[in-house]
Amino acid sequence: MSIDSGYLFLASMDVTPDKEDTFNEVYESEHIPFLEKVPGVLSVARFTTEDLTLSIGGELRSIKVEGQPKHTAAYEIESPEVLVSDAWGKAVEMGRWSSEVRPHTTRRRHILLKRTHP
Repeated sequence: MSIDSGYLFLASMDVTPDKEDTFNEVYESEHIPFLEKVPGVLSVARFTTEDLTLSIGGELRSIKVEGQPKHTAAYEIESPEVLVSDAWGKAVEMGRWSSEVRPHTTRRRHILLKRTHP
C-alpha cells in the first residue's frame, strides 16, 4: 500500500475464535471488494497485530500493546466524507458481513488519520 492521499481510515477488531475462518473468508471475498468499489476508496490492506522489538535510546525494547485488537484493515480514502456517503453505508451492509461476521466481532476500533507529511 503506497499512501498518496490525505486520509487513512483504520478499522480494528477481534473475532471469536470459532468464527475466525468465516471472518477471513468474508473479509477477503466480499467485504473488501464491496468497499473498494465505493467512490473515494483508493486502496485497502489488511494486517494482524504482532508484538515487536525495536531500538530506542540505544537499547532494545519489547513492546506488547495491551488491548489492541488482532485484525486491522487500512483504507486509504480521499476524504472523511467517504465514510458517511450512501455508497459506504450500503457497502458495509452487503453480503454476509452484517449477519455472519459483525455479530461475532469485539473490541472494535475505528480511527481516522489525516496525513501531515509530506
